[in-house]
Parts: sequence; structure tokens; C-alpha cells
Amino acid sequence: MASEPVDTGTTRATARLPGLEIEIVHRRPDDRAEQISINLQATPSFEAFGRFFEAANPFAFWLQAVQMAWQPWLEAARMTMPAPTAAAAPLQPRLPGASPAGNGDDA
Repeated sequence: MASEPVDTGTTRATARLPGLEIEIVHRRPDDRAEQISINLQATPSFEAFGRFFEAANPFAFWLQAVQMAWQPWLEAARMTMPAPTAAAAPLQPRLPGASPAGNGDDA
């Protein structure tokens, strides 16, 4: 990514991706206004990109994006949890009125 200030108060940033070129231009024509332009140029075309995206599964794409976004937080939460021990018994649900031993003796 390149950014190059110009004498006229214009800043230009460009990025080149496979099949896509992005250019962002920021300038202040005067002290009261500010202008930002975003230019996208796709090769071979946006139509071809659209056909590719239609063929792809958008739900799988969204799922992967969400997993990538949450992964650092889930890993941090896992690291703060205490390690499970062999002595820890799994929790058993109890019905109201049932005895703790689970033998059905309600006395």
C-alpha cells in the first residue's frame, strides 16, 4: 500500500490486490471543505467477479469470516479458564423433589 502526499494538500493511497486495484484520494480544496474519493478498478471486470461470487457459497464465506473474527476472543477466554481436573464430576441435572443420591427415595 502506498501513500504519497502532494503539494496541493492531496493524499493518495493505493492498494493492489489480485484482480482489484483500490485508490483512495483525500484532499482539501479549501479550508471549509474536505473531499475523499474511492476508486475501484477490477480486472477482468466487476461482472466476472459477480459471477464468481454467485458461484461461491455466501453462507460458508460468512461463517469463515465470523470464525476468524471471534477466534482471538475465544482463545483468550479458553486461556483464562482453569484446567479441568480428573476429580471434577460432571454436573447432573436434578429434578425437583429428587434425592441427591438419585435413588428415588424422597424421604
